Amino acid sequence: MMAWQPVAYEQLNARQKENYNFQKLAAVLADYGFNCLRLTDDWEGADFIACHIDGETFLKVQLKGRLAFDRKYHGKNIHMAFRDGDHFYLYPHDTLLDEVMRLGLIKGSDSWEQKGTYHFPSLPQEQLNLLQSYRIPLTGDD
Repeated sequence: MMAWQPVAYEQLNARQKENYNFQKLAAVLADYGFNCLRLTDDWEGADFIACHIDGETFLKVQLKGRLAFDRKYHGKNIHMAFRDGDHFYLYPHDTLLDEVMRLGLIKGSDSWEQKGTYHFPSLPQEQLNLLQSYRIPLTGDD
């Protein structure tokens, strides 16, 4: 029998990290009544669909490596998800983008103005405060 060895996340390539994060997030969402269906291609901007047991809630989710916004997702009713340490955040793209723009956090940046995309490389307290209501509590969290 093989000895079980945890994988070192840092040693995974980009695609492996995406698969890893999908599996981890799907497990967390299962605790809240969601079944996650991975898509083979980005359907309407989504990497996966999260279907709730209520039969009425369906979330189109784009999985990212960090807090991110992109004009190509605007108006598509997309939720963004990313992992930060041991926590996941799941936020409605357009709602949080409106708040970030209102606060002037990305407006005027070359990345947003030229490319229409912006990724926060880290999460200072200001961004953590904005994200607090979108943090998915892990089972057993206080």
